[in-house]
Amino acid sequence: MRDRDVRTAVLAYLDHLHAGDAGTRVVQEMGIWAGSVRVDIAVINGELHGFELKSERDTLERLPTQADLYSQVFDRVTLVVAEKHATKAVAIVPEWWGVLLASGSDVRGVGLHDDRQPVRNPAAIPVQIARLLWRAEALDVLDRHGLARGFRSRPVEILVQRMASEMPIDTLRDEVRAALKVRQGWLGQGTAQQRQMLVHANFHPVE
Repeated sequence: MRDRDVRTAVLAYLDHLHAGDAGTRVVQEMGIWAGSVRVDIAVINGELHGFELKSERDTLERLPTQADLYSQVFDRVTLVVAEKHATKAVAIVPEWWGVLLASGSDVRGVGLHDDRQPVRNPAAIPVQIARLLWRAEALDVLDRHGLARGFRSRPVEILVQRMASEMPIDTLRDEVRAALKVRQGWLGQGTAQQRQMLVHANFHPVE
């Protein structure tokens, strides 16, 4: 079972789950922490939901760091993990993370089993949420909330710090998600890389 097999199964699952929902956007390799770290798949709608994939061929070496970083940003996170890694991986991630168990092969396709549902992140960090935005996006948000005066020429880090300190976290979340939904040229990729709800072959519904 390779990473791409697990990814195909998860994307098919998400396409099925959100089919016809114009308010949902699915993005692969979304940058967080000012783009320095990338989550495998992010779902953006009324919440920001990250999916981290661990196939049979992956190791869990980076998972503790990923668990820490993703937990500072996302409203919910789901770990999608091959059964061979499941016991060790589940012990690493926070209890509020969801868990999907992946089984199968590249020949017959990968199936997903819902082992644990994610719950709402109890401790997201506002400035890390704000750092999801590019400079122009951050300035636009500040402008709409009357917070841009005296800051228009400042670097993006100053802008996101102002957002985080001056805006209620729920408002900040709403503004960041709205900006991410309409962003073009994500990570320099074309729109074909931004996953606009295409249904995949080899889809195995979550049991």
